[in-house]
Formats: sequence, structure tokens, C-alpha cells
Amino acid sequence: MIIVPVKEGENIERAIKKFKRKFDKTGVVKELRRRQQFDKPSELKRVKMAHARYVQSLHANDDK
Repeated sequence: MIIVPVKEGENIERAIKKFKRKFDKTGVVKELRRRQQFDKPSELKRVKMAHARYVQSLHANDDK
């Protein structure tokens, strides 16, 4: 459960913004969307390898 303490005189919009930020950090929505469809393990491995190649190329470009 997410608890957002609201101080006396604090704007409600600011409290809502804090709540949204905390909610996004939990990753609940991301997890639900990921579970809506089945991805084969081989497809997950392919995506993971492509991401690793991309990150490695970014690090290689930083070294230059």
C-alpha cells in the first residue's frame, strides 16, 4: 500500500504528483502490461541480447 503523507497547507496537486511518482516506481502497471501476452523464452532471450548489444555499443561510443 502506498502512503503519501500530506503536510498542513500542502497543495493537493503536489500530493497527487508524489503518489503517481511512487506508484510508477513500484512497476505495477508495467508488470500487468507485460503479463497480458505470452512471450516465448526464445523471444525474451533475443530481446535481451539485442538490448545488451545496444548498451555495449553505447559504452563503446563513450570511450571514443
